[in-house]
Amino acid sequence: MKLGSDISAVVTGAAGGLGEATARTLAASGVKVAVFDVAEEKGRKVADAIGGIFVKVDVSSDDSVMAGFQEARKAHGQERILVNCAGIAPVAKTTSKGNPHPMDMFEAVIRVNLIGSFRCMAHASTGMVTAEPVTQDGERGVIVSTASVAAFDGQVGQAAYAASKGGIAALTLPVARDLMQSGIRVMTIAPGIFLTPMLMALPEKVRDSLGDQVPFPSRLGQPEEYAALVKHICENEMLNGETIRLDGALRMAPR
Repeated sequence: MKLGSDISAVVTGAAGGLGEATARTLAASGVKVAVFDVAEEKGRKVADAIGGIFVKVDVSSDDSVMAGFQEARKAHGQERILVNCAGIAPVAKTTSKGNPHPMDMFEAVIRVNLIGSFRCMAHASTGMVTAEPVTQDGERGVIVSTASVAAFDGQVGQAAYAASKGGIAALTLPVARDLMQSGIRVMTIAPGIFLTPMLMALPEKVRDSLGDQVPFPSRLGQPEEYAALVKHICENEMLNGETIRLDGALRMAPR
């Protein structure tokens, strides 16, 4: 897919971190971007900075997602790119100090990370299938979701998070097969340790220690590197139905 002003995108969780970097990178290529997030103030700042629009969307709500896509399409037309970056990452052990893992926490993580991603996939693809192809091969759209290396190397306390991200990775191929006859590609990126706002809140020594765990390059990933891979996926039509680890060869230890 050739990126430009005739292409529109929806990026969830785009008020900060990987989503913000992706929104900025796509906008720099001329793409019209709709910023979906629950963080209204930050989301509006990103949208204003890139010449896009902000839509307050809670990906755990079907009504919110449906209304969000309607608003985005009203402003920019049918999106050809969806990037799922919205997510949460609470930590809890399966059992700790005589108490089982809080089930409401586990359900919330699955609801936001896994079901939220699939909900946006379903709504975006329903619109994409009605659009005219944008390439000679008949491509109509690209969907990129965000898993995590925790899907494969989940650490202590990451049962809920790893389950949600493993689900996203598992969705990739069957959804790509669901949509193959409609010319919609489906990919997933599994980032390692990236310099997101959550990690920025940690002391510098802790951040450096985390970066030292990465074989090469021995540092934290930059959100712009994630965004660069999203851009390449959009432009490379042979990438489909796969999860790409973006982690500097990192394999997470148990803790």
